[in-house]
Amino acid sequence: MNEFENIDSFLHVIQQQSYPNFSLYVCVNQPDNWWDREDKKQICLNNQKSLQRLIEYHEFPVSVVDKSSKGNGWSGKNYGVGWARKTAMDLASANAEANDIILSVDADTYYPPNYLLSLAEIFSDSRVIGHTNPYYHKLTGRIAEDISILRYELYMRVYHINMLLIDNPFAFTAMGSGMATTAHQYRKMGGIAPKLSGEDFYFIQYLKKLGVVSRYNPVKIYPQARFSDRVNFGTGPAMIKGNRGDWRSYPFYSTELFEQIKNSFDAFEELFSKEIDFPMKSFIEKQSKNEQIWNLLKKNHPAKERFVRACHELTDGLRILQFLKDAQPKFSKGDEHDLWENLNHFSRNNSDFASFFSTLTFDNQLLTISSMTTIREELVKLEDNLLKNNPIL
Repeated sequence: MNEFENIDSFLHVIQQQSYPNFSLYVCVNQPDNWWDREDKKQICLNNQKSLQRLIEYHEFPVSVVDKSSKGNGWSGKNYGVGWARKTAMDLASANAEANDIILSVDADTYYPPNYLLSLAEIFSDSRVIGHTNPYYHKLTGRIAEDISILRYELYMRVYHINMLLIDNPFAFTAMGSGMATTAHQYRKMGGIAPKLSGEDFYFIQYLKKLGVVSRYNPVKIYPQARFSDRVNFGTGPAMIKGNRGDWRSYPFYSTELFEQIKNSFDAFEELFSKEIDFPMKSFIEKQSKNEQIWNLLKKNHPAKERFVRACHELTDGLRILQFLKDAQPKFSKGDEHDLWENLNHFSRNNSDFASFFSTLTFDNQLLTISSMTTIREELVKLEDNLLKNNPIL
């Protein structure tokens, strides 16, 4: 949607891939009623140019789904990025052999020439049924965008590193432009759920519940950093809110809360044998609307190993985020202070990061472009190290 300015560079990036055996499926889309809206008609016209360029392209196989031309666009409740991904991925699945890899890509993302090859190597491990790829947003040189994307990335990486440090089974970052599965697994799970937003998160979470998911790749992807309201939440909307000074939805969660999450997951084995309390217990009962949920799991899963797995599946990545958002206001002392607390925590768990942390001074200037750029680079190194040592979920 609205990607004509990126189409040529995107096609060039795909053409430059060192792994030659691929086909591209593209869904150009927007709601049909946008043709009748003056504030949206320009996007419709932009999409028409994209369609024409894609139809004329013959350097490698391209199949185009037109969900943009007048009369073809989305109608009713079935619209948005989730339906766009589903439409394209379903078509890929229909034309794929069972062991083929279906990967989701976006037109505004740069993929290094060895990206497809790296995924082929990752999926050569027969255990792997899914993959979510590391990412890095390049700065634009435009101050407002750079401040917003850096702040958002710090939020993402601080959360992810904390989850990695407690070895949580849902320690992943989902990017719609960097996820993949096999055609067999895609069909087995009924395809991707067409959420208005967050379809990538739910997709990877579901794959994790079904089997082994890869989360490390030395080959990163590079999504574009830009203000965008095309989805309800995610990078674009976060940047827009942040540019207005509102980062309440993307805080630096207290490290104490991650300890509570770890203690809760550690308690599940003992919970199988006796009634015990743990930090997330009442929250999960409330979210489940069932104070007897643990007894119900025991009844349905009489073997300890299966019971523990059921507890994990209940207390999944979504529940963890809900728990963090619910509890964080009681712990927060302000953005800079909360970030400092996390960086200090990381320094106690990694000697290389400790060396970097020793160069910092807490002076309420952690969220300037200069400081955030430096902190991001060190967080990327730490995250890469943790993922390399534990590459699969």
